Amino acid sequence: MRNYFNYFTEIEERFQQRRGSILLLSTLDWALIETWREAGIPLEAVLRGIDAAFDKYEARQRRARMRRVNGLAWCAQAVMQAAEEMKEAAAGAGPAVTVPRDSGFEQERVAAHLEAAAAALDAAAAAPEACTATANRLRELAAEVRSTEGGRSVDLEALERSLTVLEEKLFAALTAAAPEDLLVGLKEHAARELAPYRSRMGAVQLRQVERQFVQKQLLVHYVLPRLSLFYMSQQ
Repeated sequence: MRNYFNYFTEIEERFQQRRGSILLLSTLDWALIETWREAGIPLEAVLRGIDAAFDKYEARQRRARMRRVNGLAWCAQAVMQAAEEMKEAAAGAGPAVTVPRDSGFEQERVAAHLEAAAAALDAAAAAPEACTATANRLRELAAEVRSTEGGRSVDLEALERSLTVLEEKLFAALTAAAPEDLLVGLKEHAARELAPYRSRMGAVQLRQVERQFVQKQLLVHYVLPRLSLFYMSQQ
């Protein structure tokens, strides 16, 4: 079983491998990956979808010159199809075998990530009450992580769920505090970025990606960190 926390990295690497060159994923690409993760799309389905999309592209490329694939959203339709096929194939199958996950997430490193995010929130200029409350909770979580050393292991998935809730509450506070013109501008930016891919995504997925995009850009605007362990430094 692939490490649960390799979701983002493996998708990025597979896209770059199939494209044949290093192309840094855009904010839109990362927002799309988050919508897949939140929707419970298995990593294997995403990788299969990327492969299927590029296989089709390469077959058509041999017949006619086509524009270079410049965004992960180009694979969105194929990913959803792969997810449906895996779901149908799994129907009636026996229960999955649980395989221990690789760790790679030392407790001290996790705690340091939480404390660094808390320090950044302490310096926030927007929604100060929400940022302070979130920073305090992050320090509590960091203390809980450290207290498990030498004993039971940290439940990283449970911690990730807590961080997701904290992020959602923080996004709500930032959105409420943000000026109208800023939010309108971010939505217009999202619409421009999504325009080339609208035919490859359903209406629900488009709304989800737009929401993720706006949230990410809001954090960038206010120089605030992502809390998720997916954004923890690998150093």
